[in-house]
Order: sequence, then structure tokens, then C-alpha cells
Amino acid sequence: MTSPSCFSKSAPLHGGPDATGIPLFDFSTNSNACGPCPEAQHAVQVADATRYPDPAYTALREALGAFHGVSPGRIVLAASASEFIHRITALAAQQGAVQVAVPPHSYGDYAQAAQVRGLEVLRGDGAAAGLQWACEPSSPLGVEDPSLRGWRQIDADVAWRVLDCAYVPLRLGAEGAWTGAPSPLMPSACWQLWTPNKALGLTGVRAAYAIAPPDCEEQAWALTALSPSWPVGAHGVALLQAWMQASVQQWLVHSLRTLSDWKARQLALCADLGWAVHAGSLANYFCAQPATTTLQSDLATLRSSGIKLRDATSFGLPGTVRLGVLAPAAQDALRAAWQAILGNAGRTIPHSIGSRETL
Repeated sequence: MTSPSCFSKSAPLHGGPDATGIPLFDFSTNSNACGPCPEAQHAVQVADATRYPDPAYTALREALGAFHGVSPGRIVLAASASEFIHRITALAAQQGAVQVAVPPHSYGDYAQAAQVRGLEVLRGDGAAAGLQWACEPSSPLGVEDPSLRGWRQIDADVAWRVLDCAYVPLRLGAEGAWTGAPSPLMPSACWQLWTPNKALGLTGVRAAYAIAPPDCEEQAWALTALSPSWPVGAHGVALLQAWMQASVQQWLVHSLRTLSDWKARQLALCADLGWAVHAGSLANYFCAQPATTTLQSDLATLRSSGIKLRDATSFGLPGTVRLGVLAPAAQDALRAAWQAILGNAGRTIPHSIGSRETL
């Protein structure tokens, strides 16, 4: 019999709860820390789980099409973003793709889905690859994906381009921030993959959808044909229906203002800790390099005290952590725990921000 440890050794790395349970202060995920959205959570809680959803998701696809201003035939439902990543990679391989291009630092499932199908993975420079991935803003750095500049022009030689829009609704700042509806300026000559559970603070509800490029409804049907029946259950349907409600979008836009304040405070905290922050993040997360030569053991110590950070080694950034923006109480807990680690090693933080309020 295969032991559970064998699964843990081969499983992709992700943030969030792990074998030791739920972190008290979880900086390791990019979920909206202002969540869960009360209205969306209520919709999930009262969803009728005694019946199957419509296997064609007719009403849901029509509503999502109207929300994005596209025909329902361009909407493909998915069990999650990760499930869709594997499904579209499988279809690309069936249709002759032999190479997959991924950003230099990116979500591991893009490459993993390619590797298990024997496809070559190109990092950073894959303009000729049959399947190309981009993420906006990028993860883990939160910056604009540079490949999008070329994607804004239609290239007939590329069969599959997919833009991961997981963090589009969590973009902060005055320029390009989410306003409650998808921007018409987003590239249209590519697939768009949407996962609202992060923006709504309900990552435990697995549901996603993709939008096919114009005139690609045959590809959409081919992807649907590869799906098992009912990829999205009643709770996922409820989440996606709630996602499109004006009141839910108002909650999200309001939460972005709070996240912006918390992010400024958290960036100041990292500076006070002596951590080198990767500049330019546009999202509710960023990367930093802690001032330590024992990062792995330090992260383990933090985890034992209830604080989890995302080690960015799997993203190709050794010595770096990704931090989702959390509330001031969580930030203060991180500071105290890091101070304790340094104190045990005979070092101190240069100066303290104490428990001052949002900058």
C-alpha cells in the first residue's frame, strides 16, 4: 500500500493549510484577507446540495456571458483553475502542441500539467510554443506579465494562449484597479481563466470558468467534451452566481481600499524587519527576501508558532518568500515572531514600528 508520505513528496507545492493544519496567520495564500464576502458566503451556505446542477449550466453560462459581454458559447465551466490548466494542456497536446511556454516565475501547475504529458516546458522565451501561459498580475511577484505586450496583437501561428485572470480582481492602486466589472481593455485574442474564489475570500469553494477567444467556440466545445459531467457542484454554482451580483462587486471594490492600506503597512513592516522587497507588485501580495541565512528553519519556526509564509523556491526564487497582505493584527504577530527568532540567534531588528495603525 502506498503511504501518505509518498503523496506529499510528489504533490505540487501550494499555500494554505497543510499536514499540520490551518495556520493561525496565513500569509501563504493570495486570498482576499477582507473576506469572506458575506453575501457570497451566504449563497454558498444555502445552496441546494440535494440536486444535481444543470449539466449544461445553461443559465450560469448565459449570466457569465452577459457579465463579460460575450456569447454563452464562449464560456467553459471548470472544477477549478488547476483542473482547467490540466484540461486545456491535454487538448493542446492532442492537437499537436509539443512545447508549453510559462513565465519565468509562475504557478507550478502550468509546468506540471505539461510535464506529466511529456511536453517540453519553455520558461520566459516561448514565442513559438503551441501553448503559452501568462498571468495578470503575475504570481508570485505581482507585476505585469511582459508577454501580454505581444499578446495584444493576434498571432495566427499560436494555437493556444491562456491568460490566468485569478488576480485581476485583486489588483490594487489607482491605475488598472478592479472597478466591479471586467475591463474591455483586456487582451481578447486569448483564453481568459477566471477564479473568483480568491477575490471573494472563499478559496475552499472550487469553481472556475474560462472565456474562449472570439470565433473559437469549437475549441470551447472540445474542452467541454473533455470534462467529466458536472465539474462544478451546487456550491460552486452558487459562488459564481454570487460573483456577478452588483452588491458583491461593491463589497469587493470597497475591500480593495482596505487591502491597499494594509499593504502599505505590511511593506513598511518588511522594511523595518530589514527584508528586501521585490518592487512593483500591483496586487494584494508581494515577495521579499528576509535578512537571514537560515530561511528554511526560520520558516519552520514561524509555522510552529502559527504563522505561514510561502517559500518562493518552487517559483524559481530561492531565499524569497511571498506574502499575501493580511490585517494589522497578523502583521504584528509576524513581527513579534520574527523578533523572537532573531533574539534566539542573538540578533535584533534595527528599530520597531510597534503596533502603529495603517500608514
